[in-house]
Amino acid sequence: MAKDNKYFIHKSSYIDDNVEIGDGTKIWHFSHIQSGAKIGKNCVIGQNVNIGSNVSIGNYVKIQNNVSVYEGVTLEDYVFCGPSMVFTNVIDPRCKYPQKGSEFYHKTLVREGASIGANATIICGTTIGKHAFIGAGAVITKDVLDYALMVGVPAKQKGWVCECGEISPEFEKKVKCPKCGLVYEIEDKKLILKETIG
Repeated sequence: MAKDNKYFIHKSSYIDDNVEIGDGTKIWHFSHIQSGAKIGKNCVIGQNVNIGSNVSIGNYVKIQNNVSVYEGVTLEDYVFCGPSMVFTNVIDPRCKYPQKGSEFYHKTLVREGASIGANATIICGTTIGKHAFIGAGAVITKDVLDYALMVGVPAKQKGWVCECGEISPEFEKKVKCPKCGLVYEIEDKKLILKETIG
């Protein structure tokens, strides 16, 4: 790490030219950040992580070991990517007929505060909503609502999760998080934050 930098890069990692890294970010062993990538402040990039070309990563994002964030993926602030979870960026890959370049990639967006569990797979072209929770090993094949709890293969919604991570108790229209006190209501089959703390 150069003395004038305000971030940490382990000496075993490779950072290509034309990369932006925010203050306070840490990039650990054997990782590779490719050209055009933008990483926000106070992120943690674990061991053996690959950040593809032109990927955008927000602030306070944590990416655990053995994750590849391919071109076409955008992670907003406070996203958590568990160990060995998988992003894709091509729907129908073929070695004989390569589809390389941004015009072939299907965009994936992971919204603020979403968590993706270990070994989950995110099929490209999907949006994962704010504060959604993707269970370990789940396979996401379609868009995920804000605050949705998704489990299984293919993943199905099994409930709602508070912004703080607490799974909501069963309710019909309105629920207060027993852990943090945030209040939510169901509107048009979506969970909407109604009352904040304090």
